[in-house]
Amino acid sequence: MSGPRERLRSAVDDALSGLRSVVRIARWETSRSAGVVDRQTAILGLVALLLAGAVGGAAMATGGVALDRDVYRIGVGDDSPYHEVVRESPALAARPPDLDRLGRGVEVVVRPDRFYVADSTKARAALSTFRSAVRRHNLNAMRNERNESAAFPVVVTLRYAEQTPDEDLTAGSGAAGGSGSDSGGAGTGSDGDGSDGDGGDGGGAGFDAGSGSGGAGATGGSAGDGPLGVPGFGGVGGLLGGGGSSGSPADISPPFPFGALVLAFVFFIPMNFVIQPYGSSILNERINRRGELLLVAPVSPSAIVAGKTLPYLALLVGITAVVALAIGGGPVSIAAVAPIATLYLAATFVGGMFARSFKELTFVTVSISVFLTSYAFVPAIFTNVTPIALISPLTLVVHDLQGTGVTAAQYAFSTGPFYVGSAVLFLLGVGVYREEDMFTQRPVPLKFLDALNSRISGRRSVAVLSALSIPFVFIAELLAIAVLFVLPVEVSIPLLLVAVAAVEEVAKSVHLYAGFRGPFAGRRGWKMALALGALSGLGFFLGEKLTAIVQFVGLPNLTLGRAAFTSAGVAATPAVGLLLLLAPLALHATTTSIASLGATRDRTAYLSALVPAIAVHAAYNLAVVSTLG
Repeated sequence: MSGPRERLRSAVDDALSGLRSVVRIARWETSRSAGVVDRQTAILGLVALLLAGAVGGAAMATGGVALDRDVYRIGVGDDSPYHEVVRESPALAARPPDLDRLGRGVEVVVRPDRFYVADSTKARAALSTFRSAVRRHNLNAMRNERNESAAFPVVVTLRYAEQTPDEDLTAGSGAAGGSGSDSGGAGTGSDGDGSDGDGGDGGGAGFDAGSGSGGAGATGGSAGDGPLGVPGFGGVGGLLGGGGSSGSPADISPPFPFGALVLAFVFFIPMNFVIQPYGSSILNERINRRGELLLVAPVSPSAIVAGKTLPYLALLVGITAVVALAIGGGPVSIAAVAPIATLYLAATFVGGMFARSFKELTFVTVSISVFLTSYAFVPAIFTNVTPIALISPLTLVVHDLQGTGVTAAQYAFSTGPFYVGSAVLFLLGVGVYREEDMFTQRPVPLKFLDALNSRISGRRSVAVLSALSIPFVFIAELLAIAVLFVLPVEVSIPLLLVAVAAVEEVAKSVHLYAGFRGPFAGRRGWKMALALGALSGLGFFLGEKLTAIVQFVGLPNLTLGRAAFTSAGVAATPAVGLLLLLAPLALHATTTSIASLGATRDRTAYLSALVPAIAVHAAYNLAVVSTLG
C-alpha cells in the first residue's frame, strides 16, 4: 500500500513544484516585459490613448463622424415638412429653394407642387439619398406611434431554409420585393420625377419613388447610417447582419458582411499587438543568448514555455472579455475567441523559435495575422446562410450576440482544431527549445525539420505525428471549402478534390522526409520506406475518423462538404460510412508509401514522388464522389 501512495505523493509534489516554477517564470516575464517600456513612452502612449478616446467620445456624443456629411444639397424651405428630413440626414444639406440655382448650387429643389431634379449623376444620387431619408423618417415616425399594429399592419419574419441541388428555383421566386402599399404615410407628398404622394393630416413626410414598402427598395432607408457614416451600424442587430430578420417589410434586409468584418477586427486587432512583444521576447533570448540561464536551471523546457506564455495569454483573455462585454457578449463569446488567442500565441512561439532575425519574425507574425484573420472572417460572412460559417469561432460570437445559442457539438467543431493545433505547435516549439537549436542560425525550413525530428523516437512516433497533423489538415480543408464555396459546383468540386489530396499527402509525408534526415538516416531502404509509409497512413486514418464531428453540424449536407469528407469515410448515412471505413486506410497507406520512397533520397525526389501520390489520391476522391454523389 505504501508504494502506490508514495508514488502518488511524489507525483503531486512534482506537479506543485512545476506549477510554482511556471508561476515564477510568468512573474519574471511580466516584470521584464513591463521594464522594456520606459516611463516616458508609457506616459506618451497613455496620453495618446486618452486623446483618441476623447475624440471618439465627442464624435459619438455629437452624432458621430459621417464620411459623406453635406455631400448633397437640397433646396427646401424652412416651413416645408421635408426640411426636418434634410436636417436629420448627415449626407444632406438644406439650401434655399431657388430654382435658378438648380444644377449649380443645389441638386434637388423641393416645391409645394413638385420636386425639381438637375440633369446630372450627382443629382440622381442626391434624389436617391433623399428618398431613403424620407422613408427612414416615416418609419421612425410610425415606430413612435402607440398603436403599433396600425402603424405596421404587415409583419414579416424571415426563416433561412437550406437549398438542395434538386430544387429548381426560377427567376422571380422567393422573397423578392412585393408590390406593397404606398409607404408615404401621413404627410405632404408631391408628384415630380416618378414620385407621388398625397397630403395627410400628420407631420410626417410622404415620398414614393415608384416602389412599395416591401422588397429591397426600402431596405436602404431602413438600415440608416451609423455613427461612422457606414451602412448597418445601428446597435448590435445592425452590427451583426446589416438588417433584421423580423419586422415590417421595410425592416427586412439580407445578411451583409460588414458586421462580420467589424467583429473580426474588434477581436483581432488587440491580438496583433500582443503577439509582437511575445515573439520579440522569444527571439531576444535566442539572439542575446539570455535563454542559457533558463536552460541550465532545474526547470523543464515545457515549464519555461508555459511560464513565458501565461502572462500574454491572460492578457489576451482579459482583453477578449472586455471586448465581448462591450458589444453585449457573454461567456460563450469569450470561450469562442480564447482558442484563437491560444493559436495566435502558439504560432508566434514557433515563429520566434524558427526565425533568425526580427525581419523574419515580422514576416511570420504578419503571415499568421493574415491567415487567421481570413480564416475567421471569410466563413463568418455566411453566419445565417450555411453551416460552412461554423468553421470559424467568430460565428459562435455572432450566435451569442444574436441570442440563438450554441450547442456543444458546434463549439467542439469550431474550436477543436484551434485547441489541438495550438497544442501541436507548442509541442513542436518545445522540441527545439534546446541549446543546439536555439542559438544556431539555420533557415526556417531546416528548423521545421529539426522540430519534427525532435518528436520522432521510433516507428510508432511516425503514426502519432500523422494523427497530430489532422487539425492543420482540417483547418486547411475547411478554408478551401469556404474559399471555393462561391464558385460554380462544376469548377469548385475538381479544385477541392485536388486541394484536399495535396494537403493530406504533404501532411502524411513531410515528417517522413524529416525522419530520413534524422533518426532514420541510416535506414533508407525500400522496406523501411514502405513500412513507415504504411504506419503514417494508419496514423492519419485513425486521426481522420475524428472528422466525423462534421456530421453533427450538417456540413455533409452541402455539395462541397460531401466532396471534402465523403472520401475520408464520413458519409451522409452510417451505412455508407461503414462501407468506406477500410478503403481510406488502403488509400493512405499506398499514397504515403509512394511519397516515402521519394523521401528516402533528396528533396527533388520527394517532391516528384508527391505528384503521383496526389494524383492517385485525387482520382480516388473523384471516384468516390462520382459514385456516391
